[in-house]
Amino acid sequence: MKKEHFKQAVLTLLMVSGLMATNSFATDGYFSLGYGAMSKGMGGVGVSMYHVSLINGNPAGLAMLGNQYSIGVAVFNPNRQYTITGNPSPPPAFGLASGTIESDSKFFVIPNLGANWAFGANDENAFGVAIYGNGGMNTDYPTQTFYDQSEKTTGVNLAQLFASFSYSRTFAEKHGLGISAIVAYQLFEAKGLASFGGFSRDSTKLSSNGTDNSIGFGIKVGYMGEIAEGLHIGASYQSKMAMGEFSDYAGLFAEKGGFDIPATWTAGVSYDVSDMLTVAFDVKQILYSGVKSIANPIDPMALPPAFPDGMGGFIPNPNQVPLGSDKGSGFGWEDMTVFKIGLEVSPNEDWTFRGGFSHGAQPIPKSEVLFNILAPGVIEDHITLGFSKSMGDSGNQLHFSFNYALNSKVSGTNPFDPGQTIDLEMNQIDVEVGYTF
Repeated sequence: MKKEHFKQAVLTLLMVSGLMATNSFATDGYFSLGYGAMSKGMGGVGVSMYHVSLINGNPAGLAMLGNQYSIGVAVFNPNRQYTITGNPSPPPAFGLASGTIESDSKFFVIPNLGANWAFGANDENAFGVAIYGNGGMNTDYPTQTFYDQSEKTTGVNLAQLFASFSYSRTFAEKHGLGISAIVAYQLFEAKGLASFGGFSRDSTKLSSNGTDNSIGFGIKVGYMGEIAEGLHIGASYQSKMAMGEFSDYAGLFAEKGGFDIPATWTAGVSYDVSDMLTVAFDVKQILYSGVKSIANPIDPMALPPAFPDGMGGFIPNPNQVPLGSDKGSGFGWEDMTVFKIGLEVSPNEDWTFRGGFSHGAQPIPKSEVLFNILAPGVIEDHITLGFSKSMGDSGNQLHFSFNYALNSKVSGTNPFDPGQTIDLEMNQIDVEVGYTF
């Protein structure tokens, strides 16, 4: 019966993912705070807790989890806006229209799904499968932000769908190792950027070319163990995922449309204070600097093909580094370190309550605000709550999480019109419901 339910859930998830995953949003840069309602309810912690390992958690915990199926769906409400202060200067400056513009598309849905099977003489082995998603560079401004007359709106949309296949094994009774092979599929579209055509190596591969896609692969390894009574530690590392190029946007992203997925590592500890209370702490590092299209900073002296000569003409720029080249300007994101703390309280066998807080370093420097109008992932702090409810004696559980990403803002100067200030601002509400059986 469980297998039949799981098959139906897989088909439903794939259909919903195809329709909705392209519009998701996240808040550790463009990575999610956590994966699954249990982890999200505790501020995204869980690298040392086996019961949150199934959906993109620590693969080492799967051999401790036993047989389990999981399905969940999250609803996001991101609120993104930019504000331009100061009137635009005349050409050759590239000033933007002053005022505040909010991004449309306020509600998105993203599902997740997982299954884990234990095997061996003492169930010391496990094989797990999970499907989940990322998003986080979604904007849809109802205006011609960069004066592209061919479009009525401006924005980008990035979405990433993952399928992980994991093997885990316990050893020395209370320790586990795990490895995941991960397949990634990503989609991207950009609109309203044609005015940057003179800055690009190929203006026909810059904007408004519809949705492009790419596929790539990576691995994740992890360890989890109990080193003293009630004291658990865990660590995981996910490699940079080598993705195919977005060939339709080879004039926008560095390395002719390259957009790999950054490497990450996480380490954490959890302690069972009592039979009722567990406290956990994680630190996570997202290595955005390893992906040129994300990390390359904007260089206003290297982008223009020519400069005014002061006599009504132009002088070619011998040092031009156009968009789409290996060193072409990107979003300028820096590596992001995120600290997460969570607690789990179980007053009885039927109920478990969770709470947490997360703080991340700002990935967007104030010098990079112009291009990040398209991707204002400026969130730093989250407050989270959640609970689980046992459904009778079946072992099935209903899970719920709520997290609020506190309003955050980054301000900087327009590099092509220093008299203007650009403010990027965002907050988000995320609600997820999950079910394990």
